[in-house]
Amino acid sequence: MSRLVVVSNRVAPITEGEPTAGGLAAGVMDALRHTGGLWFGWSGQTVPDVVPAESLLPGHPPVIAHSGPVTLYTTDLTQRDYNEYYRGFANGTLWPILHYQTALARFDWAEFEGYRRVNKHFAHHLASLVGPQDVIWAHDYHLLCLAEELRAKGVRNRIGLFLHTPWPAPAVLMTVPAHAELVRSLCQFDLIGFQTEGDRLAFADYVRRELGGEEFPGGLVSAHGRLIRTGVYPIGVHVEQLRAEAVAGADHPQMAALNRAVDDRALIMSVERLDYSKGLRQRFAAYERFLGSHPGWHRRVEYLQIAPPSRSDVEAYQAIRRELEGEAGRINGRFAELDWTPLRYLNRSFPRKALMPLYAAAQVGLVTPLRDGMNLVAKEYVAAQDPEDPGVLVLSQFAGAARELDAALLVNPHDEAGVAAALDRALSMSRDERQERHAAMMQVMRFNSLERWRDRFEADLRSLAIVEQAA
Repeated sequence: MSRLVVVSNRVAPITEGEPTAGGLAAGVMDALRHTGGLWFGWSGQTVPDVVPAESLLPGHPPVIAHSGPVTLYTTDLTQRDYNEYYRGFANGTLWPILHYQTALARFDWAEFEGYRRVNKHFAHHLASLVGPQDVIWAHDYHLLCLAEELRAKGVRNRIGLFLHTPWPAPAVLMTVPAHAELVRSLCQFDLIGFQTEGDRLAFADYVRRELGGEEFPGGLVSAHGRLIRTGVYPIGVHVEQLRAEAVAGADHPQMAALNRAVDDRALIMSVERLDYSKGLRQRFAAYERFLGSHPGWHRRVEYLQIAPPSRSDVEAYQAIRRELEGEAGRINGRFAELDWTPLRYLNRSFPRKALMPLYAAAQVGLVTPLRDGMNLVAKEYVAAQDPEDPGVLVLSQFAGAARELDAALLVNPHDEAGVAAALDRALSMSRDERQERHAAMMQVMRFNSLERWRDRFEADLRSLAIVEQAA
């Protein structure tokens, strides 16, 4: 069988025998360990701008490492690359646009050229690494131009892209001045995978309306003289593994400390990266509304929000951190008592194994992003629960996970009163109803597992290669 070549912005650090954290990392390593192959991406390190400003490619060859049957290739970025590609176009333009946050997006043609330059840098090294039968699986919004750059290098392999983020409606995408160039580049992929059918339809709608392309049965679209297959591949989790980690960590000293702090109070829990797309400010406001409108829950409930830092060198993220710290202090100042802290806000990260028993201990999982491609925290929370006495998931209708986990309490994160009412309902829900809702979500999650996501995308990508060879 031909090798699988995975390309992503970052290559996650891998320790043999230890689980990887995060959906992309876990799914990628599963796929690679299954068939063998290589994983290429940025090392996470930056180096000085030692190359001339007009040079298109940094002069740093990839560093090679091995993890079982997987070969890891990582390359550094210059400070200029980092500023223009990563901080600039990827996270200053694409990330907010993909999450419908147009007011927070900026655009600079120089940053877009930096984005293309790094995609070209990746393609330059990849072209010498792939064999003629290999299949290339690129990941996420950092690499929208990768296939076009590989084609320019003469690479004719089948190339797929999976987008972990949402894909916006045409009118939103078109606020990016380079939208036409981006979609032209995207059309050089052979397979484009989305988290939800809504995302896929938004892409197909752009192709029809703006490019005069066509859509055919089976997810095929034609544009720029090519036939591209599109599909929906909702990413999942290792359900049984997460429940096992929750059980194994129940006796950890961290859990004993939490139990002492919470005492017999119900626990509402949420874990999100510190990012404006996650709706944390709105979530805090909804919890404040809940406390104000349901005084019977005072001293009977606590809300634990874990928000690991994210992109701390970007001003928008510094601002949201300051805002949330202020809001947490204000809410506690309004409602706290000597022996009760209603909101615990931790701006730090925890390893996944430590989070699973915390999820299992929470009566409510509060996951209310303003927009999300999938949101694996929602699925991890459900997987960690005791099926005999499960908690309740309160989930934003704008998360991709809501398309599958419709047995959760679905809410509009902009509706403070609606979220507050859902919290009251979740905390008051009978065990029978909780069990029924949990079982329905588990059935969906076992079907749309991480393994199925991996196998479906890879099989579809390989089938395209077989079709071309047969032709």
